[in-house]
Amino acid sequence: MGRTVQGGALGQDWQARLRSRGYRLTPQRQLVLEAVGTLGHGTPDEIATAVRRQASGLNISTVYRTLELLEELGLVEHTHLGHGAATYSVATEDGHVHLVCRGCGHIDEVAPDVVEPLVADLAATRGFEVDVGHFAVFGLCRACSAASSASSASSASSASGDGSAPGREHPHPHPPSP
Repeated sequence: MGRTVQGGALGQDWQARLRSRGYRLTPQRQLVLEAVGTLGHGTPDEIATAVRRQASGLNISTVYRTLELLEELGLVEHTHLGHGAATYSVATEDGHVHLVCRGCGHIDEVAPDVVEPLVADLAATRGFEVDVGHFAVFGLCRACSAASSASSASSASSASGDGSAPGREHPHPHPPSP
């Protein structure tokens, strides 16, 4: 879902940040950070599931404590992308805005400059400073929008249906985010 950052692409900076603050480089911390990078966006439960593939005894509380530390060090960031648990991603210097599909759940990212006109307008008219790092836009991705339009047209021409709720399955692939 969205951008993934493989372990090697994280560089050695995160190890130096840990050590400079007096923290040890533990296998659990490395596995959690790599899981966040591999998932792109993940809840603590999803991150724990990914880590447990390599370290089956890892406790969920260790994941939460590790995520808290990694966020404090500026290595990961969290965003609330709905009513569930926070979603974590590897922190980037350029930041990003999340596009969350309500149909299939896909999360994509766009550069903050896409919402700059809105951010500038809110600052000018209301004195409101937007934290773009926690900014999420909800809607339908292109494929779900097309499927919804086709479904609406089909429903209008046919009185019968199968009773299934739209968007419960991920009916289409998404290209990786740039």
